[in-house]
Amino acid sequence: MATSRRPSQADIAEQLGVSVSTVSRALANEIGISETVRRDVQRVARMMGYRSKHMRHAANPDKRALALVPLNSAIGNLASFYHGIVEGMRAQAAEAGLALDVRLVNEDLVTVDFVRRHVAKTDVGGVILAGIDPDEAMTSWAEEAGIALVLANGSDTHMRLSSVAPANFYGAYMATKHLLDNGHRKILHYTYHHRPTIRQRRRGFEAAIADCPGAEGTVVISNENSSRQLLLDLVAGKYDVSAVFCWNDSVAVTMIDTLLGPDSPMPPGFSLVGFDDLPIAGMASPRLSTVRVDREAIGRGVIRLMATKLDGEMAPLQLEVGLTLVEGETVHRWEQAQS
Repeated sequence: MATSRRPSQADIAEQLGVSVSTVSRALANEIGISETVRRDVQRVARMMGYRSKHMRHAANPDKRALALVPLNSAIGNLASFYHGIVEGMRAQAAEAGLALDVRLVNEDLVTVDFVRRHVAKTDVGGVILAGIDPDEAMTSWAEEAGIALVLANGSDTHMRLSSVAPANFYGAYMATKHLLDNGHRKILHYTYHHRPTIRQRRRGFEAAIADCPGAEGTVVISNENSSRQLLLDLVAGKYDVSAVFCWNDSVAVTMIDTLLGPDSPMPPGFSLVGFDDLPIAGMASPRLSTVRVDREAIGRGVIRLMATKLDGEMAPLQLEVGLTLVEGETVHRWEQAQS
């Protein structure tokens, strides 16, 4: 019975149309080899199952990845959000046969040196950053070191990294349109300016406003205006709006009593929408209207992309997870005669 032959450097050379010497030097990370050739050689070597002392994944057939999850998010108001992502990652990793090491870390300490040390200690070929936006130094290091870097609940605007995130633009469009469909034409979007994923929510809001003739959108940035100050300004009539769309549920639920409670000074029909559908949205009274994010699906998608990257895929792959509207009880019909 014929036995399968292990691939050799000659097979890799033939596949790429280069010399065996070039393959050998590229696998050994020797100088004098262009970055493009080195990456192509290592990609093909992984895909062919070539084993070399210079390639961790060829020497160790088990796929291994390290997931770094920000401690503040894991224990703060986004705990349930990241718990869902981690559970999805773990379930998919078990199904895919991928060894996943999850570490809770102080986000402020996640530098390129920090990640490099953890990669060296854990002998992984891939790193997952959950809700952590890498800087240029980390992105460049991952490319040069041949480390697969995948963002969970993140987005790379330069299209260099693979990522999985909610469909933030469309989710925000959906939330805003729900308010528009209920007669609201002057809507305030309270948002956070820092992360690319959250900026997509602002763009979705602005697109929905632009698509509705006569609608007016107001944007307030949390980095410049606290939620407490926003509430004071709304009550004082500083903003001529009939609805507020918050960038997440954690902020929105803090506004329910002031804006919609029995002693609220806001006019009848005033409405409020959040984003994420965290458990706290269901605990609120009235139940917060929001957009549901499937956190487990994000986690599963991250592992699928990581497995693909560890198999040698070089192209950045960016996946968006679809969202659904949760109508709740905080959106009311606004009669145009009032505005």
